[in-house]
Amino acid sequence: MRRTSVLVLVAVGAFLVVLAGMVRFWAADKIISAPAAQYSVTRLEAPGAQYFSVADGKVLTANLSMLVTTRGDVKEATDSRVVWDEFTVVDDDTNNKPQISLSERRSAFDRHTGVGLNCCGVSVNKEPVKLEGQIYLFPFGVEKKTYKVFNQTAKKAVDAKFLAEDNVNGLPVYKFQSTIPATKIATLTAPGSMFGVTQTGDIQLDRWYEGTDTFWIEPTSGAPVKQEVKRNETLKTQDGVERAKALVATASFTPQTVTNTVRTATDAKNQITLVKTTIPIVLVVLGVVALALAVILGRRRETE
Repeated sequence: MRRTSVLVLVAVGAFLVVLAGMVRFWAADKIISAPAAQYSVTRLEAPGAQYFSVADGKVLTANLSMLVTTRGDVKEATDSRVVWDEFTVVDDDTNNKPQISLSERRSAFDRHTGVGLNCCGVSVNKEPVKLEGQIYLFPFGVEKKTYKVFNQTAKKAVDAKFLAEDNVNGLPVYKFQSTIPATKIATLTAPGSMFGVTQTGDIQLDRWYEGTDTFWIEPTSGAPVKQEVKRNETLKTQDGVERAKALVATASFTPQTVTNTVRTATDAKNQITLVKTTIPIVLVVLGVVALALAVILGRRRETE
């Protein structure tokens, strides 16, 4: 009877130790991933922004509000990827001008690393793009190093350098920042008189963009909890002369959005810690206890 108990304890102990390893190194990677059925609403605000209003023919100063809605395309998701569609609406709250800008993008990315994938019709404003770098999320277990992050305005990946450890609403985070150099993003045609050009008729203008994006990332989950986007966009004639500001703004998450993202990131962090640390440790401890009891019972049997 005692021999049977020893064998059972050995089997149970070995099973628990092996199970701990499976949970930590196999099941965790299966369980912890970006959701396919994503749905989120993010709000940003840019006080004192400047933008060129075509309807008014001049640059306006205004407080801008941005509403970003993100939905997952579940039918395109697989075990290794997710596909998210994003829609952004910008309103001029000061001059009561709704929808001064509308944009959209479709992104596919690895659901474990957050790195962009080129499939499933990825695009920015209906134009196909080549994705690279982090898209929405940083990888699980963020390191203090430089990451490539895709910038949808420049339509390319730029370096996001680690700056410092920080704290957002009590949650420890890593702060990263990327600088986007001056990049031509569009060419448009408009009346020269609107931009102080003596030439009669329409002229061509290039829209140039440069900016700085700052991200506050919860390191365990790789989830962003705060973001600040500084944009400086200008309209230049073909001779390189700046004719008007197209958009000068510093947009950041609203306080309520930060509260929501901190809550989401905290939940994700706790779930990851539970699966990758707490449960494996408990299983190992129980397994070791079972094996220790087996050794004790075995020695007692030998001395009897």
